[in-house]
Amino acid sequence: MRFFNKKRSLITLSIFLVIPLGLYSKYYRGIGSAWLNDYGAAIWYEVFWCLLAFYFFSGQKALKLIPIYVFIITCLIEIFQLWNPPILALIRSHILVKLVLGTTFSWWDFPHYLIGCLIAWLWLELIYKLNPKN
Repeated sequence: MRFFNKKRSLITLSIFLVIPLGLYSKYYRGIGSAWLNDYGAAIWYEVFWCLLAFYFFSGQKALKLIPIYVFIITCLIEIFQLWNPPILALIRSHILVKLVLGTTFSWWDFPHYLIGCLIAWLWLELIYKLNPKN
């Protein structure tokens, strides 16, 4: 059994790079902050979920399927934000849930989800090409 897996190490390193970028994008104050907070952070959100899924399913077939599934699931979560019963409002008030599920619906999130999944797909391809055997 190998203790060092180059592919998983690259995925882990990528996740630890994407998390601060996403959080910074969400809370950045400065020029372009409105776009970056609301939509730029959505790009990193997609990349994060794709990398996390790739950690567990890192085969060649997963390279294409992960970004598609992440896009579909996050679009469904976005649509789900149109439903606002009191219990969900209470759950969504917690910072971690707010970061994962969001709080408000926006049509403009969809193109940014697509951009994020395209970036993630290229990122996964690069990681896979660097070490396809693991």
